[in-house]
Amino acid sequence: MSHVENELSSQPECWTRAAEVAVQHKEALPAPGERVAVVGCGTSFFMAQAVAALRESAGLGETDAFAASEFPEDRSYDRVVALTRSGTTTEVLDLLARVRGRARTTAITADPATPVMRAADDIVVLDFADEESVVQTRFATTALTLLRAHLGLHTEQVVADARTALADPLPQGLVESAQFTFIGRGWTNGLAQEAALKMREASLSWTEAYPAMEYRHGPIAISTTTTATWMFGEAPEGLAAQVAATGALWIEGRLDPLAELVRAQRLAVAVAAARGLDPDRPRHLTRSVILDGA
Repeated sequence: MSHVENELSSQPECWTRAAEVAVQHKEALPAPGERVAVVGCGTSFFMAQAVAALRESAGLGETDAFAASEFPEDRSYDRVVALTRSGTTTEVLDLLARVRGRARTTAITADPATPVMRAADDIVVLDFADEESVVQTRFATTALTLLRAHLGLHTEQVVADARTALADPLPQGLVESAQFTFIGRGWTNGLAQEAALKMREASLSWTEAYPAMEYRHGPIAISTTTTATWMFGEAPEGLAAQVAATGALWIEGRLDPLAELVRAQRLAVAVAAARGLDPDRPRHLTRSVILDGA
């Protein structure tokens, strides 16, 4: 079994633990009413998008999400939250250094022995969710679970759904698809983007992601009998039928959207296996991006 498979299978236990420790980190995480930016790179950026949408929709304060390299220097925030599994990513460390003193900074990381421990004002270490794999699974979803619990939006049903996502077989014919599109609404847009990234990283798949209502505005043109479209969350009225009419395989999101992401992670591993690829050795990727001269 690959590192990715082992790690994605442990997510229910990691989520339970993250929800339990969230209260211990209350002071390090955004308070109601704070103006907040959540930043990250790659997978962490997509988790940032999800938590920003969740926090704003819950009425807890204006919240933006940025790739760390695209943070707007002229915009002011009460707090900047950085998601970084490795604690060594150059863009994140550079950003934390630039904003320190202008905004309270919090880093959520998996490794307590990395430079980010000195770069942020507040630290949350989720070392129980650290990973050996290059391809992120459990750290990203555990960090999001921590933040969902902090926002009062986590329930035990999410964990139960994750166990279902691990136990139930994938939909028939899905692994054999030639192209995969993931779509979401609100906070699940970030999850759809992350599902697509997992497919690219682990299985080198042709994969795209869009807001659900935008899918009709052009992307649906690629749909055919060899494609699959997977909805995270509740689908807009009529979209399932419209996709089915193209001949594409429609996958309805029936679990909590974070648990649906677990199913998509499993799909990435299954497609990699079907294509003779090793998901622990993704092409051209490393566990952390550390730029020369940084």
